[in-house]
Amino acid sequence: MPQDAILYIELLWSAHEREKEAMKSTGIFLTVFLLSSAVASAGRRRDPLTPAEAEQLRAVADQPYKRLNLYVKFTKARLDSIDRLRSDPKSAEGRGHKIHDLLEDFTALLDEINDNLDQYEGSPLTKGDREDFRKGLKEVITAAEQFGLRLKALKSATETDLQTKTEAPDFQYALEDAQEALRSSADMAKEYFGEKDSNQKK
Repeated sequence: MPQDAILYIELLWSAHEREKEAMKSTGIFLTVFLLSSAVASAGRRRDPLTPAEAEQLRAVADQPYKRLNLYVKFTKARLDSIDRLRSDPKSAEGRGHKIHDLLEDFTALLDEINDNLDQYEGSPLTKGDREDFRKGLKEVITAAEQFGLRLKALKSATETDLQTKTEAPDFQYALEDAQEALRSSADMAKEYFGEKDSNQKK
């Protein structure tokens, strides 16, 4: 084979190897970048509880009813804040995004309620704690019905109220998530409450 041809092949091979190395480096960079972004995003995730609320929960960590009662209270507070935002003309700027954040907090708190229901349902409880848990289940079920009506009213407003309709794109998906989370929480509480009724009848 002519020397020029051999040299040409070597140059092509060298260029190919450099391109592979460049693609490999780019892939590593993208992987690191995406992982870093994910970690940063997780780090920025807002805690749905205020420090004062978290402290109140810590104080009743071993009391099922009081703990569930507080979670219901804090969850209701997010809906109260949404109502205040919607009724205050001074809060018009960025209102859709604020409603979005409150709905995300609402959903996160419902998830916490579900986690607590699972924890108490699967734990050996004293007779007193079991009665407390039953009271907590009743409270979650009752609150879920009230919360459902309020979310339904907000959903209706996105279709009938001009201002809310304009702001709806900022929070419509968060609203759908909140409604789904509420259904899940209500179903879980009803299931566990039904199991308690069945166990008591045996």
